[in-house]
Amino acid sequence: MKITESAEMYLETILVLSKQGDVRAIDICKSMNFSRPTVSVAIHNLEKDGYIKISPEGNITLESSGLEVAERIYERHTVLTKILVSLGVSEKTASEDACKMEHDISIETFECIKKHISSN
Repeated sequence: MKITESAEMYLETILVLSKQGDVRAIDICKSMNFSRPTVSVAIHNLEKDGYIKISPEGNITLESSGLEVAERIYERHTVLTKILVSLGVSEKTASEDACKMEHDISIETFECIKKHISSN
């Protein structure tokens, strides 16, 4: 099943937030600057599709399939940000641009980028 860019963003956000502790819908709202109803619909769709689990207390955790997607997107984000910063782009702009690029770059291109930066 093809996952949407929006779903990838939610999963990446959940991964990043989980590094700081428990994740609840309100944390995602604040982090992504989205309304509570928007986030509610998205997380319920992610749960229905098996990417996340929501506990009775409202804590959100990544299932293995969600973790796999989140880690892939987060790796792309960090690597692309690092490359752009090394080219002289400001940290803020580099992170914003990497966020746009991370969803569309092919596996082949990304692997070549990683290989190139590891050889330098």
